[in-house]
Amino acid sequence: MNANTLTAARPISTLQGSDFLSDVIAGLSSDPRTLPCKYFYDARGAALFQKICELPEYYITRTEIDILDRHRREIAAHLGTNIELIGLGTGAGTKTRILIEALEKPAVYIPVDISEKQLRQSTALFREIFPDLEILPVCTDYLQPFVVPSPRRKAARNIVYFPGSTIGNFAPEDAVEFLRRIANLCGREGGLLIGVDLRKDRHILEAAYNESAGVTAKFNLNLLARANRELGANFDLQQWHHHAIYNSREGRIEMYLISETRQRVHIEDRQFDFRAGEKILTEYSYKHTPEGFAALARNAGFEFQKMWSDKACLFGVFYFTL
Repeated sequence: MNANTLTAARPISTLQGSDFLSDVIAGLSSDPRTLPCKYFYDARGAALFQKICELPEYYITRTEIDILDRHRREIAAHLGTNIELIGLGTGAGTKTRILIEALEKPAVYIPVDISEKQLRQSTALFREIFPDLEILPVCTDYLQPFVVPSPRRKAARNIVYFPGSTIGNFAPEDAVEFLRRIANLCGREGGLLIGVDLRKDRHILEAAYNESAGVTAKFNLNLLARANRELGANFDLQQWHHHAIYNSREGRIEMYLISETRQRVHIEDRQFDFRAGEKILTEYSYKHTPEGFAALARNAGFEFQKMWSDKACLFGVFYFTL
């Protein structure tokens, strides 16, 4: 699994700018129109998401942090000693820091993130806080195959840490397929620690994604600003607005950018005509029941061990083994 040694001094970037162009054109050519949520996290998008996490309506981050903080020692005991911790989309690393502080003699930490600026910053901070821990950052789209760096010290087993409820961005059948790929990363006797947003009252959910400060709207619209900046598109951001709804039949939040008027957008040699009220889907966020997510992970080969939650059962941190 750890095929090649990568330079540990700085993040290794394997992102290709052409992917953004091809994905945007494919998404806007589809029916319904879409834009991939993985492109939210350029430097500005990552900074906006950090602000979202601090908003009162957005319960997800603070609830997950509280769960980790209250149960850190029990979680660490389940994960074991001398582990290789592979963090997928760990961002600024706030939650990972809580985890690493509780672990007993971890062998290596491998953060994998699409935001290069944030990855560089968190890596520098972690190397200062944990000077004896080997840290091997990888800047890539973890939805695609990537090479895992080889650490200096052999670990007892691999633990993949996937925080923040990002698994909700996958439709159930796609989530199973992605979890199978994670199982390959975990390897024999490995484990998965994963954050999952749980089903709850729709008003709580819709308030979290349509918060009153409007930061989520800026975060969503930043996708269009990024297309303008990097692809030469001509989206008029004043002619689009953000809206999120909870689809109770599918059990998911759906986040949209909605055209205010009839308009035409150019990207390179392509043109896209939008009707007034036409929507671009930018994100799904599925919400799960504890039993339903355990069954989903079981279909990918994982065995449920434990779930830690808050008193209101807003969020769950699940631990699975192979």
